[in-house]
Amino acid sequence: MESHLLSTSPSTLHFPSPKTLFSNKTTHRNPNFVSLTPKRELAIQAKLMEKENKLWGGRFEQTVTDKVEKFTESISFDKELYKHDIMGSKAHASMLAKQGLIGESDKDSILKGLDEIQRKIEAGEFEWREDREDVHMNIEATLTEMIGEPAKKLHTARSRNDQVLTDFKLWCRDAIDRIAASIKNLQVAMVKLALSNEGLIVPGYTHLQRAQPVLLPHLLLAYVEQLERDAGRLLDCKLRMNFCPLGACALAGTGLPIDRFMTSEALGFTAPMRNSIDAVSDRDFVMEFLSVNSITAIHLSRLGEEWVLWASEEFGFLIPSDSVSTGSSIMPQKKNPDPMELVRGKSARVIGDLVTLLTLCKGLPLAYNRDLQEDKEPVFDSVKTVVGMLEVSAEFAQNITFNRERIQKSLPAGHLDATTLADYLVNKGLPFRTAHEVVGTCVHLCVSRNLRLEDLTLDDLKHISPAFNQDVYEYLGVENAVNKFSSYGSTGSACVASQLDYWVTKLEISKNLILITNDAADN
Repeated sequence: MESHLLSTSPSTLHFPSPKTLFSNKTTHRNPNFVSLTPKRELAIQAKLMEKENKLWGGRFEQTVTDKVEKFTESISFDKELYKHDIMGSKAHASMLAKQGLIGESDKDSILKGLDEIQRKIEAGEFEWREDREDVHMNIEATLTEMIGEPAKKLHTARSRNDQVLTDFKLWCRDAIDRIAASIKNLQVAMVKLALSNEGLIVPGYTHLQRAQPVLLPHLLLAYVEQLERDAGRLLDCKLRMNFCPLGACALAGTGLPIDRFMTSEALGFTAPMRNSIDAVSDRDFVMEFLSVNSITAIHLSRLGEEWVLWASEEFGFLIPSDSVSTGSSIMPQKKNPDPMELVRGKSARVIGDLVTLLTLCKGLPLAYNRDLQEDKEPVFDSVKTVVGMLEVSAEFAQNITFNRERIQKSLPAGHLDATTLADYLVNKGLPFRTAHEVVGTCVHLCVSRNLRLEDLTLDDLKHISPAFNQDVYEYLGVENAVNKFSSYGSTGSACVASQLDYWVTKLEISKNLILITNDAADN
């Protein structure tokens, strides 16, 4: 992908004559060559001349075919990098001027021209040309048309190999910031939802079987914690990717007196990459980035799965508003939580993007290989998809309510207070394994009589174990069970209230505003 600085303008570039192109010498002739008339030869030459010679075309006598050009172009997707390409070129031009490799007037012309190109792009006035291959060549060729000779100096001590990596890292850095902001928005929505449902007890599940009672805010904050780790992984990834490849050139660096530390600092990087070969072949940062996105997508998919289950008739715990639901084309009664089903489904795309990058890189030798042109579309897709998943999850969270009556009716089933009853016996001095067996016997008795644990009489309990006393009823029932939790991080009311306060402060949420909103909704 290397490009070379040309010393001639496009109008003076060498183009093969008809004699060269259509030589009858045996050594240059295809066995299947069909003789053409001079008129036909000139017509073909005129057609070829319509194509702009490539900026790397000095070594070539023929232009690429239309099919090759169509297959190898990347401008259809990498124009997404235009802003970062211009940023990198500005930093590079300023460094070249400071090092005396170009004049100050040349630098000023380049910077002014790049500003105008960015203005045209953002105003929709820029012509993206497929025959110029990629975003870099489109911008450089246009700059040459605009300002002439100074533009030809811009690519001094730079290759498209280090240029594209610089652009891509700058783009990924900004993308990480976008995703982190979307993560925070979803965290805020989840904490607000938790604050709106303080004190609501729901069944907690393991193996999708009823296990113990938990506070709904505790359950919602579990997703907030997962999202916080996702944000932390993004930050770690950004720290590792923030080293500058610019100046590594094609793979070996340059003998010209450039200052890589200057361009690195100008672009907000921590430092230049130490090894020029590594600089142009490194895609670790992309694989790590897409890995982080995949973990985030899996977390969102799990949230989607839970909420889709809870919205089903079988659970009936969650009621999405009409504004985040869809219907059926044939069944008029249906109300589907489609946004969260799609969140669950789109996680597959994000994981697939990661697998694409891993497969792309697994067999590549050092240093740059054209295969790596295929790294951008999966990254663009991954970022777009993850941001969309985060945004719609936050939207869904802001437009759901929980069916308290249905939840309350569901709580007696499943003996959710059984483990708390075992803790009671431990407090009475029984070994836990003994307590576990005693409570199992109590549950068996309840199942045979279709009773709850709290419905057993003290005589029933004492018949099973003399350790039971009247105070056992302070442990039975889901409300008592929840109130007995006290360990750090547990679902106990005090613990959950403390965790809510932590997240309200960390996410800078106005708790008073939420309380006012809740009061208005209740009225």
